Amino acid sequence: MVDGTEINDLAERRLDTARYGPTLAESAAMRGLAPFQTLSLVVFLALAALALWFWPGRVADGLIAVAAFTFLTLAIWRVVLILLSIAPLPGPPVPANWPRYTVLAALHDEADIVGQLVERLSRLNYPPDRLQGFLVLEAHDHETIAAALAAPRPDWLAVLVTPPGKPQTKPRALNFALTQATGELLTVYDAEDAPDPDQLREAAARFADDRPGRLACLQAPLRIRSPVSHDSRFTDRQFAAEYAGLFETTLPGMARLGLPFPLGGTSNHFRVDVLRAVGGWDAWNVTEDADLGFRLWSGGWRLGVMARPTWETPPGGLAHWLPQRTRWLKGHLQTWGVHTRRPLRLGWRGALALVMTLGAGLVSAAIHGLTLAWVAAAVLVSAMAGLSPETPVLALCVLVLGTASAWLSCAIGARRAGTPYDAGDMIRAPAYWALLSVAFVHAAWRLALDPFTWDKTPHQRDATGDAGASADADHETNDMLDATAPLRLSAGHAAAPQPVA
Repeated sequence: MVDGTEINDLAERRLDTARYGPTLAESAAMRGLAPFQTLSLVVFLALAALALWFWPGRVADGLIAVAAFTFLTLAIWRVVLILLSIAPLPGPPVPANWPRYTVLAALHDEADIVGQLVERLSRLNYPPDRLQGFLVLEAHDHETIAAALAAPRPDWLAVLVTPPGKPQTKPRALNFALTQATGELLTVYDAEDAPDPDQLREAAARFADDRPGRLACLQAPLRIRSPVSHDSRFTDRQFAAEYAGLFETTLPGMARLGLPFPLGGTSNHFRVDVLRAVGGWDAWNVTEDADLGFRLWSGGWRLGVMARPTWETPPGGLAHWLPQRTRWLKGHLQTWGVHTRRPLRLGWRGALALVMTLGAGLVSAAIHGLTLAWVAAAVLVSAMAGLSPETPVLALCVLVLGTASAWLSCAIGARRAGTPYDAGDMIRAPAYWALLSVAFVHAAWRLALDPFTWDKTPHQRDATGDAGASADADHETNDMLDATAPLRLSAGHAAAPQPVA
């Protein structure tokens, strides 16, 4: 056993070996517009000025038509992804040899929950002699360090302390841990996660079954448990349905199309050599996961999805939901800025995926609140005047199809994930979408004034236990999960660092 001083000394000695992300041109650390972005903005403003000068009466109609066409396209896009995601993933064959696997969990101010996480990681059904794991902690976080050292950890799980420095973010801690990784494959979990015990086996099998050898990352589905507190029931249920729509329909559909997508912040499974080749995570991007998905694609690699889920708890009431969503939207703005500096690197398919995921999400978040306010005002004014509200066909089609496609994505995703989503949730969904506009305004403001601050979401010990994860793990297991599959020792790896224990 070592004390905090010795741990900090160890972190300092390893400081010179740490890599902190991609080049400046590919990082959110570089602020301001790139030449292409400046040129695009100047051309756009010039065309807008000319349109207002020569056709002032038609500009508003043109904008409405463009907006309507855009959102009709997004509605059709959602339906296409739903249809593509229907077929279940085929089970990959059992690999002849299980590769060495590194498991990372970056924690900060998580003393109350670290014991629960260790217990859950201990259940991972993977050969222990092929596992390396780190609880990656910050040097000043003495309470979490003490709790992690006191927790009964398996032999393969060690405590690794990140040296002090800026920015103090999760991706910086992960980059430091990457320098110590000896696995061929690597995954990342969050403090509140309850991964399916067989998730590593499925990922290893899918990587082994990748004949072209271009698969760099697999995203496991993230599923939200039912809310514990009635005080946050509204945000919890909407958040769970939103997650279900993303991880059960959107990402599987995009993977079927062979397109890149923004990764989730947890349960990503990587090839370590590829992760190092692209520079790891961007320590200055507060949604490093979204950025990394597109950076891998820019490097010529492919992303995929898997079936074994990870269960998480919802963020809670508005006081916790709003800072989390603000950080996500701020990071998506950062990621959009980074990957539009040189959009040709993405190719047309990558650029399409960027627009249809981050671009569409940002625009939708920006206008949801305004749209709801406009509809409510039109109905209210018409009612007070004793008239029927005007219903332009185009606007009505956009409203109906856009809303219906969003409901359909959430409903189908929720059914697949075992998440409750009923008619009452659908009726209340527009109010939840309107809250996204509040978060967007806050995110834009924070991006301008405080771009690199990481708004931490507090986590509490899960009072419901592992009911969701256990139920999912009880499903029929295929041959891929046979624990008796032959193992091999991988050659060419450096010796594992001495764990802090």
